[in-house]
Amino acid sequence: MAKKSKLNQVAARIGGALGKADRKAHQVVRAGTMAKKELHDISKQVDALKRQLAKTTKRLKNALS
Repeated sequence: MAKKSKLNQVAARIGGALGKADRKAHQVVRAGTMAKKELHDISKQVDALKRQLAKTTKRLKNALS
């Protein structure tokens, strides 16, 4: 079997490094998407709590009047 040339060896190492970097980039994008979704869900919960607090405050004011 013929030996691999240095150029082929270097090309294989570069390809491997690019593959690792690409995989890491995909993981970062996926994590960013998940964080964005979680932040949106939390903001919806905060809005619901604000509405609930406003209703409760209104009822309390009416009860104390």
